[in-house]
Amino acid sequence: MTRPRLHILQDETALYRACAERFADIAGEAMAARGGFHVALSGGSTPAGLYRQLASREWAQRIDWSRTHAWFGDERCVPPDHPDSNFRMAHERLLAPVGIPQDQVHRMAGEQPPAQAAAAYAHTLDETLPHAQGLPCFDLVLLGLGPDGHVASLFPGTAALGERSALTTAVFVPRLEAWRLSLTFPVLENARHVMLMVAGAGKADVVRQALCDPVGTEPLPVQRLQPQGEQEWFLDAAAARRINGENCP
Repeated sequence: MTRPRLHILQDETALYRACAERFADIAGEAMAARGGFHVALSGGSTPAGLYRQLASREWAQRIDWSRTHAWFGDERCVPPDHPDSNFRMAHERLLAPVGIPQDQVHRMAGEQPPAQAAAAYAHTLDETLPHAQGLPCFDLVLLGLGPDGHVASLFPGTAALGERSALTTAVFVPRLEAWRLSLTFPVLENARHVMLMVAGAGKADVVRQALCDPVGTEPLPVQRLQPQGEQEWFLDAAAARRINGENCP
C-alpha cells in the first residue's frame, strides 16, 4: 500500500472536526476547479459522526451543498427506510439537514435484486460522474475501516476483492449471511482524494496491521487499496495507539 498522509487526533471530537475541515477544503477546491463536488459517502459510526459535524450550524454554511453530488461507496441490501440502510443514516444526519437537492443524491437501490442494483448503479456512475483515465472519478471517497480490514463492502474472502472490470459489484458476505453492494477497487482508487476515518481502541490492532505490518499472501482489503490520488488516514488516539516504530508512516 502506498504511504498515506496520517493525521492522529486526540479524541473523536477532534477527529470529526479535522475531517470536516478537510472535507470542506476538498469540496471548495473541486467547485473552484470543476464547478461541482462529487463525494462517495460511507456507512458506519465514525462517518456518522462526521456527518453530524458537517450538518451543524458551524459547518453547514461553509460548503455549497447546491453544487454537491452525494454518492455511496456501499450499501446494505435493504430498503432505504430500513434501520441498517447507509442511505437512511446519511440522509438523516447530513443530506436532509443541509438540503442537498434530491436529484443530486445518488443512492444504491438496496431493495432491488443485488446483481440488478449493482448494474444499475454502475450505469449511473458511468453516465453521470466525471471521468478521468477512462473511469468515473470522484473528488472524494470517504471510507471507514472494519475490524477485519474491510473497506466499503469489500470483505476478506469474497470474490469482490478481485473484481477489476465492473464499477459496482454485489457481494455476499458469508459471516453476515447478507448481500451488500459496493464500489470496486478500480473506482475507489481512481478518486482524486481518499479519506479513511478510524476511531476507537477496538480498531487499534487492524490499524497496526494495515499500516505497519508487511503485506502477506492474504492482504487485508484495505491493504489492497492503491489510490492513484491523495490518500489520508484520520485516526483518533485510541485507534492509533499501536502505531509506532520505523515501519509505520
